[in-house]
Amino acid sequence: VQLVESGGGLVQAGGSLRLSCAASGFTFDEYIIGWFRQAPGKEREGVSRISRSRSGGLTYYLDSVKGRFTISRDNAKNTVYLQMNSLKPEDTAVYYCAAGFGGRNWARYQDERMYDYWGQGTQVTVSS
Repeated sequence: VQLVESGGGLVQAGGSLRLSCAASGFTFDEYIIGWFRQAPGKEREGVSRISRSRSGGLTYYLDSVKGRFTISRDNAKNTVYLQMNSLKPEDTAVYYCAAGFGGRNWARYQDERMYDYWGQGTQVTVSS
């Protein structure tokens, strides 16, 4: 099982990045995919998640990223994307993707303990 994030980097405030999470080794569309982030000195927080396609592609966004970030999944490529626009310095963090087996109450997936597999993370740095 492997989750590999890519697409992080250094960007100026107001800029954009697209993170990718490429999955292998498990039945991708049976899993909820979430993006979490951890800034220095802070706890990890859930940024966004997307349900299985059979559940209608439900999405969740942290309030502070609503309207700026968009999550999507391409099941043919076993990949989830996080398009991040209008980036702010406070978005600076290591971003992780995670996969949690689906079928449980959607709200429970806010808890990172619902996730079975994690990527290694990708650094996003937004300069002011």
